[in-house]
Amino acid sequence: MPTDPPTEVTEEPTGGPGQDEWNPPSNLVQPLNEVWSHVEDTYDLNFRNFGWDQIMATNGSVDYCVRWDSQNAVGTQTRDAIEAKLQQQYDLWFDHMAGWSEFPFDRIEVDVVGWAAYDRDLLQWSDGSVDVYIGDIREDAPQCSEDCGRFFHQDGDYSQCPGGEAHHYDQSLWLTQGMGGGAGGDWGQRMGQEYFVDSLNSSQITIYLHELGHTFGLDDFYDWTPTGQCCFIMKAGSSSTITDFDVWMLRDWWRHLKSRYGY
Repeated sequence: MPTDPPTEVTEEPTGGPGQDEWNPPSNLVQPLNEVWSHVEDTYDLNFRNFGWDQIMATNGSVDYCVRWDSQNAVGTQTRDAIEAKLQQQYDLWFDHMAGWSEFPFDRIEVDVVGWAAYDRDLLQWSDGSVDVYIGDIREDAPQCSEDCGRFFHQDGDYSQCPGGEAHHYDQSLWLTQGMGGGAGGDWGQRMGQEYFVDSLNSSQITIYLHELGHTFGLDDFYDWTPTGQCCFIMKAGSSSTITDFDVWMLRDWWRHLKSRYGY
């Protein structure tokens, strides 16, 4: 078990356009080098659907589909609270990217544009604020239209999506009734429906933040620990909060990928 408490983020983002700000604290230099070496050994860095690719394609926004993989009903208040919480959680990561090493966005704008469910009666609203998809089943769970999904159309061609690109979605929030733990990747994030809804009044949703890290390339650390680092959100179960080490790992991904976008 970890014996030292995690180091919560205390620094402010520094630097600005055109500057080389790769200046992590001295105690993080070696572990960050170890992490990136591991990335290079285990990742295909020619992959073109990391979360970074998505936000660059959309000029700094993320549109979500909620896959309501549950037989519990959900009302307007919870629907709107989920959208607000996704924005808040994105901010917890990306507030640390604003103004850093030519990162071009002050904020990643997050919207929920679609909901998918087993039955229309489970979605207890009648307004037209989001697209609704009923009975489109993939992986034994409801999904929004594949014609509208970035995961299925990484070339950005949404010509077959009803309503076109304006109705596309970049990631899915897959909420599964009774699920423990989570999963994350370029397609989005998955976790327990009850866990996520019950966490809407919390300042941070730890499993979601961890899985969102995966969407942007951050690795798991089940079988090794970088030198001197006991506790950080990407090491599952060791920290409930994003730490300095997590932030610098995120920045390191941008540092290595930004040239593909002309920075």
